[in-house]
Amino acid sequence: MENLLKELKKIVPFKETTDVGDLVLVVVEETEMAGYALVTGIERDYTRKDEWWEVHMQLLSVPPQPLVWKLRTEQFTGQETFTMGGKGRFVKAVHFETGKGKTEEALPAKDEGSTKKKGGLRLIK
Repeated sequence: MENLLKELKKIVPFKETTDVGDLVLVVVEETEMAGYALVTGIERDYTRKDEWWEVHMQLLSVPPQPLVWKLRTEQFTGQETFTMGGKGRFVKAVHFETGKGKTEEALPAKDEGSTKKKGGLRLIK
């Protein structure tokens, strides 16, 4: 598992935090399976004395599968691996580039004095 994670950290741009709406990479040790899940909710688990969280995810498979894992912050932010059912697991949010800066730079500057274009639709009586 350690070697797999070292290789993944070289090629996947991970985030330091995990929030609702993030895509996380989920790795299962025994099968060395890696897949993505969408974080749909993070709620405090008050049934435990220590700080644990119910992390709600949709595994991005066909069909999508809902998951709820009870994890500590260090576990769902990729700071440490953990086991479930005797199998090592790793979860960490992935950072995706939006490309906004590159797109904005590539576009020509808008001319404030230019005439406005009319919409493509027109009213026919």
